[in-house]
Amino acid sequence: MTAYLNALGLICALGHGQAEVAARLFAGDCSGMRPTAGWIPERQPPVGAVMQPLPAVPLPEQHSRNNQLLYAAALQIEPALRQAIAQYGAHRVGVVLGTSTSGIAEGSAAIGHFLAGGHFPADYHYDQQVLSAPADFLADWLQLGGPAYVISTACTSSGRALLSARRLLDLGVCDAVLCGGVDSLCHLTLNGFSALEAISEHRCNPLSANRDGINIGEAAALFLMTRTPEAQGERIALLGAGASSDAHHISAPDPTGAGALQCMGKALDNAGLEPAHIHYLNLHGTATPHNDAMESLAVDTLFGAGLPCSSSKPMTGHTLGAAGALEAAFCWLSLSRHNPLGLLPPHVWDGQPDPALPELTLVDGSQRLATHGPRRLMSNSFAFGGNNVSLILGDTA
Repeated sequence: MTAYLNALGLICALGHGQAEVAARLFAGDCSGMRPTAGWIPERQPPVGAVMQPLPAVPLPEQHSRNNQLLYAAALQIEPALRQAIAQYGAHRVGVVLGTSTSGIAEGSAAIGHFLAGGHFPADYHYDQQVLSAPADFLADWLQLGGPAYVISTACTSSGRALLSARRLLDLGVCDAVLCGGVDSLCHLTLNGFSALEAISEHRCNPLSANRDGINIGEAAALFLMTRTPEAQGERIALLGAGASSDAHHISAPDPTGAGALQCMGKALDNAGLEPAHIHYLNLHGTATPHNDAMESLAVDTLFGAGLPCSSSKPMTGHTLGAAGALEAAFCWLSLSRHNPLGLLPPHVWDGQPDPALPELTLVDGSQRLATHGPRRLMSNSFAFGGNNVSLILGDTA
């Protein structure tokens, strides 16, 4: 069944809202990636932080920066959310989100306060940090009665959230689902990746011979998914989704790219499409030596030469649990009224290809989408433990 993505709210290092993010995305604007002290001792790596003031969460016991980011995205599409609730009933509207941080930052600060003084801060609530907090917050704020849960599979979390949201529609459990992902910057993730020697001191450089690691960012991207398109809105749908779990290693990807190849093939089969039907691929493209080698091999095996590809992570950082939904949102923007010229997200790098990798067709501004459908775009997300997701978005006008 086709699942329509009828509304989109998003916030990330590129900006706040569809218009601002689209303008900077298609311009290849990396100004949101800033060297920042205070996250990792004695280091100032580039970080994709949201710099805009964030709204106060209306439920104080669920206050966290993670929920503030999610609330900022939700407020952008609140009229569409309220309309869906009125149309279908609160018990027929679900919430499926992906995250990896939830309220870890608030939990860590509270523990530090406890260790220093023997008691927790007065404004600390355990509900701030539970993994389900983002879904709990949206369901409580909107007074929803449908299923509400969080998926946490590291960097595929919100890609899997979109896949799971469509299943709720397919099964008839829901008539509308709020789905997407959110992750906020916190010391645990930045220092964890630093301990893995995966953080670059420079802006990340995907597929380059000089790539040396990731940048971390924060973001929220929230879709309203239904079975039918809005009468006057965008007619953009989740056409297909595929997932695999090769379990090759706890943190390193399978160097053969078998799991990545499997999930891309499943997404195509699910959509009833062939590789030649895809017009653009948003790469996972983290700029680590192993991920880029694996992904380029899998993409070359399935698509061969000629498919326009790019990694958007030099503009946003790797937003971890939010990455799958955020990069699906970039595909959505590519198909939307915000992109009348058919631009594609450019691949920002130093232009130095790695001779050990298959040569992909990286977006340099010369490639364009057709200005009318059918247009079909794929987005990849790969995670620790060999967890893989591919999504296919397309317009149906």
